[in-house]
Amino acid sequence: MTTARDAAEISAPAKLHGEVSLPGDKSITHRAILLNAMAEGEARISQAGLGADCMRTVQCLRSLGVDIQFLSDTDLLIRSSGSQGMQEPDEVLDCGNAGTAMRLLLGLVAGLDAFSVLSGDASLRRRPMSRVTNPLRLMGAEIYGRNGGENPPIAVNGGRLEGIEFELPVASAQVKSALLIAGMIASGETTIRQPALSRNHTELMLATQGVQIDANGLTLTIKGGQRPNPIDVRVPRDVSSAAFWLTAGAIHPQADLMMPGVSINPTRAGVIDVLRRMGAQIDIIADNNGTEPTAGLRVRSSRLHATRIDGEQVPIVQDEIPILALAATQAEGRTEIRDAQELRIKESDRISTTCRELNSLGANVEELADGLIIEGPTPLNGAVVDSHDDHRLAMCLGVAGLVADGTTTVLGADSASVSYPSFWPELARLSLNSA
Repeated sequence: MTTARDAAEISAPAKLHGEVSLPGDKSITHRAILLNAMAEGEARISQAGLGADCMRTVQCLRSLGVDIQFLSDTDLLIRSSGSQGMQEPDEVLDCGNAGTAMRLLLGLVAGLDAFSVLSGDASLRRRPMSRVTNPLRLMGAEIYGRNGGENPPIAVNGGRLEGIEFELPVASAQVKSALLIAGMIASGETTIRQPALSRNHTELMLATQGVQIDANGLTLTIKGGQRPNPIDVRVPRDVSSAAFWLTAGAIHPQADLMMPGVSINPTRAGVIDVLRRMGAQIDIIADNNGTEPTAGLRVRSSRLHATRIDGEQVPIVQDEIPILALAATQAEGRTEIRDAQELRIKESDRISTTCRELNSLGANVEELADGLIIEGPTPLNGAVVDSHDDHRLAMCLGVAGLVADGTTTVLGADSASVSYPSFWPELARLSLNSA
């Protein structure tokens, strides 16, 4: 593989063997930094996934007066006076491409006695925020933004919040987390009713920090006026990043890959379940040593068959659907992905872009209003494809190049740095070592 400017060229290696280096989990890194910034005292975050997205969280919190020091490329030291000691930012809080950063920060700044403006890049400014801003308004925050608060830039005049009861229109860990953060600062109780299970990293971390959250099925209640305790966090390896290599190992004809210390939180690791259901040979070697369950993962070349992904399973594999669609192109039969319309408002319209780019490589993918139909197996042929500046699509297409005939050129390859800055060097290393 060679990388030039913002394009990556990939050719299929004869075999794909070795141990994969993964970044720290992006979702957990965001929360470990922000929730410890809300605590009074010191906390060390190690093995953090400090891609472009999480760096935005760091920079925004620094603008709020939090002392965050880098001890290494993956370790941080946070010294904070807690949310009560945060200052009004004198600049726009630039969230870049990070939807998680913006939504969680909205929950925080809504409860601060301060005026804040949050914005981001062109992609983020198109993404909907009203699912967060509307309930925060009900709690008492003054919020203004484009299209009635639907799109950034968003201005927040924060202050005294009051707890509410709120039913989420869709299962969303980001919206749920924003309301838990705001509810922790607010007076009274905040009750959140979820339509389906979503990632529970925020609940797990807050519980470890001594914050009381009562759970009754899909209903969560948090008492206001609580202050989290600072905790040291060793971030597990990112399972969404592991998904690319799990798929690569399953679809490559001569593969054997190992990934140590990966998060297997059941609200997050649905991609492992789906791939195993499709016939992927994935071994799980438990090695848990913290709040979040972790394991070593081993994947070997597999014979895959089609599956169906829909309903309540979609929220826990939402980020992995592009790479699962690639797996389906190499699986026997007809795979259907339904109820995934939320993919249209991600970094790209992931339903449309995944369909278009996989078909450019020779796949047989049909676009639906709420998902995809993939017929397989189909041989893939190298071509020039485009990431549409979507990090997950860029890496999906890179993995496709590992099994395609000829050379695959991925335009916009640099977008992978949003979540996995070392993805292309890692792909090159594994391809070279396996030659």
